[in-house]
Amino acid sequence: MAQKTYKVIQWATGTVGKAALKYFIENPLTELVGVLVTNPDKVDKDAGDIVGLPKTGVRCTDDEEAIIAMPADCVLFAPSMMTPPIDMVCRLLASGKNVVSPAGPFLPNKFIPDHAARVEAACKEGNTSFHGCGIHPGFAGDILPLTLARLMSRIDCIEVAEIIDKVRNPMIYTEIMGFGTDCDDLLANPRRSPETYKHFFSSMTAIANGLGVEIDDVTVKFEVSRAKVDISHEFGLVKAGTCGGQHYEWTAWCQGKPLIVYHFYWQLGTEIEPLWEQGEAKYRVRIHGDPPLECHLMAMEDADGHHPFLGIPWTGLVGCNVVPDVCDAPAGVVTHFDIGIVQPKGLVRR
Repeated sequence: MAQKTYKVIQWATGTVGKAALKYFIENPLTELVGVLVTNPDKVDKDAGDIVGLPKTGVRCTDDEEAIIAMPADCVLFAPSMMTPPIDMVCRLLASGKNVVSPAGPFLPNKFIPDHAARVEAACKEGNTSFHGCGIHPGFAGDILPLTLARLMSRIDCIEVAEIIDKVRNPMIYTEIMGFGTDCDDLLANPRRSPETYKHFFSSMTAIANGLGVEIDDVTVKFEVSRAKVDISHEFGLVKAGTCGGQHYEWTAWCQGKPLIVYHFYWQLGTEIEPLWEQGEAKYRVRIHGDPPLECHLMAMEDADGHHPFLGIPWTGLVGCNVVPDVCDAPAGVVTHFDIGIVQPKGLVRR
């Protein structure tokens, strides 16, 4: 039986975007019709060349207006920036294209009511739908723990941890995030704003709503660890005595007790003090209650015997697999609860 196909545009081809681009080229349910690039060296290249696949006939462009005018069912919107360009999200929606965005905004979210109103208005204008997606927020901190909650009789607290050794898993923003700087200075001026939890609040509220309770308050904690020795990594050198690890902790409180705790453990190897976590990169969910539960989400073992961190490509793939659901949804913001259990078609290719 023939299955419905969807015309898609890939916006940006960084690590997230390339994972999505490869998906769209290879999946028989998606027809790639456009690719927006920001690197001048990629302009006019065939989309297949960007991800090491055969020619597709689709040429990359840096012309945003051409992409906006291009007919398509959906745009996978993956610009490489911390703050979502809400103006472009709304322009794409108003142009008649559904948008799945790893860049956010992540809705509903009480901290950004203006973004929600603008997105809803653009959806109404274009008769389109919008979904913010990602690995975290978007999966590890909401869908996964809510799915695991079906195995529980009582829940006291849910802890979700992102654990990354940035020596084994190099990332270009290691220096930007303050590794290698004075620990006291970084504690006083963290590179990740104390307000960052607000971008994850939609995930916290999804868990709370799913459990039938409300969040009363959110508190934040930030601590650093010192490098005990000089630590080399792919993008530089961290001197002994400077910052070699960071731990961000955001706690959502319910009825006077912690209900949801998000941890981010970013470490440069193990020669740091204190050493909070050891082992492979992963997302870990611990549900305290009856019976207590722990689940690890991680890549399979690589050729070198380690488990690489796949959070960045997963951020693109988790969006790719809901493109049909978002395209077929009524106009407006599409939440996890609206989508329900995703049934990803086109993945089995033999």
